[in-house]
Amino acid sequence: MIFGRKGRERLLDALTGFETAVREQHADRAESAYQAMYRGFQQATDEEARQAGPRLAALLPQVPPGPDGIIAVMTGACVERGADASRCAPYVLDGLAEALDAAGEFCVAWAASGGGDLPDPEADALDDAVLDRVGPRAAAAWWTLPQWEMASVAMLNHAPVRTGAGAERRTRLLDALRVVQEGSGHEFKCLWYALLVLDEEPLVVLHRPTGTGYALRMSGIGDNFQLHTLLADVLVGGGHLPGRAPSAQEAAVCRSAPGQVPTTGSFNLLAPDGTWVWNEGTPTDIPVVDGVRLLVLDPPPYERGWPAGRFFPHMTGDLVLERVLGEEETRSLLAGCAAAE
Repeated sequence: MIFGRKGRERLLDALTGFETAVREQHADRAESAYQAMYRGFQQATDEEARQAGPRLAALLPQVPPGPDGIIAVMTGACVERGADASRCAPYVLDGLAEALDAAGEFCVAWAASGGGDLPDPEADALDDAVLDRVGPRAAAAWWTLPQWEMASVAMLNHAPVRTGAGAERRTRLLDALRVVQEGSGHEFKCLWYALLVLDEEPLVVLHRPTGTGYALRMSGIGDNFQLHTLLADVLVGGGHLPGRAPSAQEAAVCRSAPGQVPTTGSFNLLAPDGTWVWNEGTPTDIPVVDGVRLLVLDPPPYERGWPAGRFFPHMTGDLVLERVLGEEETRSLLAGCAAAE
């Protein structure tokens, strides 16, 4: 690469200058170093991005609200180019938590100061009128929340980050995000879905027409479209159930292969109480019964197609069959399941 060495020197040198300016709280030098760092990033090698990611992440607690969202995005870009997500994620998720709390305050202050349509962070300028209404901290959080979403999803694409964050922390983030969504009417769907992703999650599936049952384990599945296709691959493609099996390519793009390809549904997904589990939802919509998520499969009531693939293109997903349930166990479980509503 022609720009390889020069780009590497420019980015790392600029990053060193940025680190110094941030720690010395010198705003003008920090801005100048950031501009040089941004230019260097355009020509940087993947190796440089791997080195830069953790250094940028470690600076986040010291970067003022507003600019911190830009540094979070740059950290996420480094992770997408190979930087260690587990080293970067704690700083990014801490920043996300603070941004969500302050964005919740923004929604409350906006409503209390007259309400009206909330400004669009990606289209509207942050001006003095907004600052007077809600204060600088809340305003900065609202304007940078899309950036924190982007950076956090880049972290949560990685299973060690999701498992390392822990269920309790992810629940707190979801609760804070729910406050913002309800207060603003704005849907941060990518962040919401990323925080809901399950890993090494047991799943029991009952196929009502054949009276058979299966214990599976799912990881990294972003939505139920992806789950539906993988269920058909494992159970129909694996020779356990009759019906249409996805092609090898349809299954591959739902695990780790790039792209999307058309597919057709093989089942109707149901909760044990007979309500539908919609493809548009996530695996967390499947109810937990006696400690395990329990899903019922019925024949599809109509033909439905969609692009097979992954809601999160950079997230690896999988569904593994662990065992076929015995007849008596399956019959007992099916006896407690209602017919489709």
